[in-house]
Amino acid sequence: MMQDNIFQKILDRKIPATIVYEDDLCLAFRDINPQAPVHVLIIPRKVLRTHADIRQEDQELLGHLHLVAARLANELGISDGYRLVVNCEERAGQTVPHLHFHLLGGRGFSWPPG
Repeated sequence: MMQDNIFQKILDRKIPATIVYEDDLCLAFRDINPQAPVHVLIIPRKVLRTHADIRQEDQELLGHLHLVAARLANELGISDGYRLVVNCEERAGQTVPHLHFHLLGGRGFSWPPG
């Protein structure tokens, strides 16, 4: 199932995406259903189904994803205020079984979300 999800297909270049960042550990691309003027998804190349599946050995990878998010926020002009979201499991809104961060910005946000 993990090898058949849409994010894995993007990683494998089986379907197109508007890629804004790429390195050996992750890929970032624009969301096809943006919820803000800037809405980028940051995904690890490592197969992790959801945030609940991370382990101690993923610590460096997770730190890297956060550094990429901060870098992209600056490059995309949203460093004055952005939201970084991780949905864990379907009940919380996760729709693709591959760990991913939503980087959202370019508008104001309220609290609590949803």
